Amino acid sequence: MRSFYFFTTILSLTLVSCKGESPINTDSTDTTTAGVIEKSSYKSVEFESLDSLLISANLYEVDPSFPIMILCHQRGFCKYEYAGVAERFNDMGFNCLAIDQRCGGPIADQPNETWLRAREQNKPTDFLDAEQDIEAAINYAYEKYNRPVILLGSSYSSTLCIYQALDNEKVSSVIAFSPGNYFFYEGMKEDLVEKMRGFQKPFFFTAAKQEIPIVRELVLGHPRTERQLLFAPEGEGWHGARALWPTQQDGEEYWMALEDFLKVLKGELTKGDLPLN
Repeated sequence: MRSFYFFTTILSLTLVSCKGESPINTDSTDTTTAGVIEKSSYKSVEFESLDSLLISANLYEVDPSFPIMILCHQRGFCKYEYAGVAERFNDMGFNCLAIDQRCGGPIADQPNETWLRAREQNKPTDFLDAEQDIEAAINYAYEKYNRPVILLGSSYSSTLCIYQALDNEKVSSVIAFSPGNYFFYEGMKEDLVEKMRGFQKPFFFTAAKQEIPIVRELVLGHPRTERQLLFAPEGEGWHGARALWPTQQDGEEYWMALEDFLKVLKGELTKGDLPLN
């Protein structure tokens, strides 16, 4: 019961703001992703969501033969949550597609173009409304690269990424920063804990230290392995994928654990023997 009350406290902090849902270790004066946006090297692309809303994205491609990773932001943010992050994944041998979801906003003076279009067209922009944008990005990347994709989500989008990984054969694996079973508790979706039982695809789940009990609930019954990993930071950590921002305090321990996981994942992708569910 104590863990549920703790969960609802964190959830209430997470849901109250459209301007960067970061209750743990946040610095509201610094959302510049370490000032690397101007240095980013990417191609701007667009494709339609399932309801025909145009989605904007940044494609960081280094080699079409490399695995493709879709980067999904947290609420109040946009694709530039991954400025300076996608390039590091590029250096590790992964192409990246950072998308603007309709549940988001501007960051570091950079607009969320999908969110702006959705508002102009009077389309809803809540958490679950963005799931179709993630699914559309999966379809776009799958068709472009002719291979299953890796999903990486931040806060609310990390949970949506897990749902997609569970049910979508076009997803090979999932990386989730600060996920939780909150859509089930709010009566919006199926029980994620129950759906995770027997899940065979590789996953990397993590969060701020204070949020780890919430994430641990999702992987009960899963033995700790190098391909299905719950990473608990030694430091206080960060809510969402901002833990990966360049020069982020305590960020390097996340990177070290994630790099080890991605080496294992890359080996499985090379062999081509990943499970479909």
